[in-house]
Amino acid sequence: MHMRNFMIGQYGQFDHKKYKRDFKKGFYGIEACLLAAEEDVQTLQREAQVNGFQIGVHFPLRAGESPFRDALFMHPDDGLRSEAFALVERELQYMQVLKPVYVLFHYPKPVILDDRVDWQEWRFADASEYVFESEYSISAFVERSERLFAWLSEKGEAYQFVPVLEFDALNRYVYETDVVEKLLMKYPKIKLCLDSGRLFLQDKIDPHFDSRRVVKSPSVDDESDGCFFPQSLSCAASL
Repeated sequence: MHMRNFMIGQYGQFDHKKYKRDFKKGFYGIEACLLAAEEDVQTLQREAQVNGFQIGVHFPLRAGESPFRDALFMHPDDGLRSEAFALVERELQYMQVLKPVYVLFHYPKPVILDDRVDWQEWRFADASEYVFESEYSISAFVERSERLFAWLSEKGEAYQFVPVLEFDALNRYVYETDVVEKLLMKYPKIKLCLDSGRLFLQDKIDPHFDSRRVVKSPSVDDESDGCFFPQSLSCAASL
């Protein structure tokens, strides 16, 4: 694989030891997430400028800007949904100093869980991160997904970044309908990332789920390893 397809992650801080050890000449860039201090952001910006690599953001870029780990774009509560969109807008404005080539968000969030499955092995920060399918209608999923895709497509154009959606746990609304596939075709600026670790775990704990159906979907490009990034970039290295 070409060196320009590789990235490393920086999670929680700009780890100089990790950067020196893992980042190689010719790598595409660094994916940053939950940086704890302004100094970390400044270091990332400086290193990118000096060494000519790209920056990707695994939302959120900064720690402490919200009580929630992810942007709850799909939450049943109107107020929490509005707060999520407002938070991301603020963070996108802040990120302009970094000029990220992409910003990745978990989708859907909260995760919609199949009531038939025992999810004890799935890791969630707290109860705000999930809702059960029995409490979340397909019509709400369609309506809120449409709004999210339209909004992210608009913001990607305005702030000049590629919006990337990464699946968390999947329910039947994703893998038994063509809702997401149609949205990806309608909003082609939005790209998709499949987390192979999550797919493997769900295969193990969910008897109704078959990851091969997701990977073989027409909306997933065989050449991209399940990820859509600029220049056919593969998924970022583990943070």
